Amino acid sequence: MSYMELPFHTLDVFTESTFGGNPLGLFPNAIHLPTDLMQRIAREMNLSETVFLGPPETDQGTARVRIFTPNVEVPFAGHPTVGTAIFIAHQQLVGESGVSEMGRPGLTIILEENIGPVPVDVQFEDGEPVFGRFTTAILPEHRPSPHSCKDLARMVGLDPQDVCPEGLSPEMVSCGLAYHVVPVRTIEAVRRASLDMTLWKTMIADSWAHHVYVVCMEAEGDRADIRVRMFAPGSGVDEDPATGSAAAALGGYLSAVDGCEEGSLSWTVEQGIEMGRPSLIYVEVDRSSGATSAVRVGGRAVLVSSGTMRIPNDA
Repeated sequence: MSYMELPFHTLDVFTESTFGGNPLGLFPNAIHLPTDLMQRIAREMNLSETVFLGPPETDQGTARVRIFTPNVEVPFAGHPTVGTAIFIAHQQLVGESGVSEMGRPGLTIILEENIGPVPVDVQFEDGEPVFGRFTTAILPEHRPSPHSCKDLARMVGLDPQDVCPEGLSPEMVSCGLAYHVVPVRTIEAVRRASLDMTLWKTMIADSWAHHVYVVCMEAEGDRADIRVRMFAPGSGVDEDPATGSAAAALGGYLSAVDGCEEGSLSWTVEQGIEMGRPSLIYVEVDRSSGATSAVRVGGRAVLVSSGTMRIPNDA
């Protein structure tokens, strides 16, 4: 039997060190593969997301990117965006980084994702790309949750008194990928949260926002402000250790709660603690004329491994 050999790499994203953050699979020069084969490869990798890269399709783009969970292709995702930009910077620009307007080493990568072009600013330390921050291609879309706090509490295995602290209500929000935001009162409630699959299937599995995002406005880490967990069984991910697209939606959610006319807001989000994969995600929001005008999400990433996947030519 003859085989096609595809090189791949993995990175840990939204972390400073290997074994933290969210693992990402990346296949360079693979955009020509059939869609169904990309999906099978993503299922084989069995990571939250696997990306396939190819040459840009526009003059402005750096690379064409397609993103797959084990179950579905998604139009946009955060940790693949950050990880891919840092990988491309490693491949092309280590040792010859540019200098940003602020005088720090850096460059901008434009990723052509299914949602549209996503610019990512990559920062260097000691000549090595270590941090990426993207601006979402679309502004937050908000929809009210059709479910009561009591019912959502049951769905995430909590008591009614654990959810919906004063001033925070459940809401569905998307900056390209939709999330059902369930605010809780304490970090202890975050730890206890457990998605009831029967209730999930009957309540939100077929809804616009079937990813469940549990949010607490407290954190344990010295560098964090907010503690979160994210459950995405509809995408084949029981729980995700670091979710940039959810952090973007959270920025939109908290921006609307703040409601200021003009200004910039920022938060640092910790995730993955319960999974043993601690992660830090940096969220920034600009407000103009009483509305959200930009959402940015950033984090660090590290290269972890390289290898080759052998695929039968008749696959």
